[in-house]
Amino acid sequence: MKIENTIIAITGAGGGLGKSMAQLLAGQGARLALLDYAAKPLAQLKTELGLPDADCMTIVCDVSNEDQVDKAFADINKYFGGLDVLVNNAGITRDALMIKVKDGELVSRMTLDNWNAVIDVNLTGVFLCGRAAAEYMALSKKPGIIINISSICRSGNMGQTNYSATKAGVAAMAVTWAKELARYGVRVNAISPGFIGTEMVKSIKPEALQKMSAMIPLGRIGEPDEISHTVQFIIENDFVNGRNIEVDGGMRL
Repeated sequence: MKIENTIIAITGAGGGLGKSMAQLLAGQGARLALLDYAAKPLAQLKTELGLPDADCMTIVCDVSNEDQVDKAFADINKYFGGLDVLVNNAGITRDALMIKVKDGELVSRMTLDNWNAVIDVNLTGVFLCGRAAAEYMALSKKPGIIINISSICRSGNMGQTNYSATKAGVAAMAVTWAKELARYGVRVNAISPGFIGTEMVKSIKPEALQKMSAMIPLGRIGEPDEISHTVQFIIENDFVNGRNIEVDGGMRL
């Protein structure tokens, strides 16, 4: 699929990865629907992109809310007259050990609220957006693409029971949807980033960042545009389907 004039929806567009994706795809002539739960980052991104209103819309949306998601994708379809690509990028973390015991006493445990918050956004949100996008793509009888952003943490990462569980689910959904939706001309893939240098990661203490980098065979964390170029590759290669592409510098969890 050619990127120029392609209608692409990006969830979590106000964050580091989403912003990078939007910048790369806008530069190649894509028409963008930018979704995020916060209005201010969306407005800033639209201004930075400098796209005409006809080629860029912003939608404040809680991806874990079925009604908001269905309305958002109906609005996208109405605004652009269709949808070609969805990048399911929205995600949050609420890190904690499942339990922590010290000197024979229970010190803490991951709260149900923190479990549910991550499940709602990272897993249910991906499902809701994927379902809504797939509906319009299948009915259009035109090729479509869904890209789920997973993580190398899908294999399990200490302190991230909730996050790891959602990212494993996101990768599994990509394979399932690839099998279900191929009959409609819709391809589905996942990308599993490793440690990527978003603003959040770069704000970590230098000694902790150095320790993270030392775990990666290439000796550095990744850059957001290295994930964005993977999105580009999936869009442009029409024979990539049902795959999870790891972009982690050789790191394995």
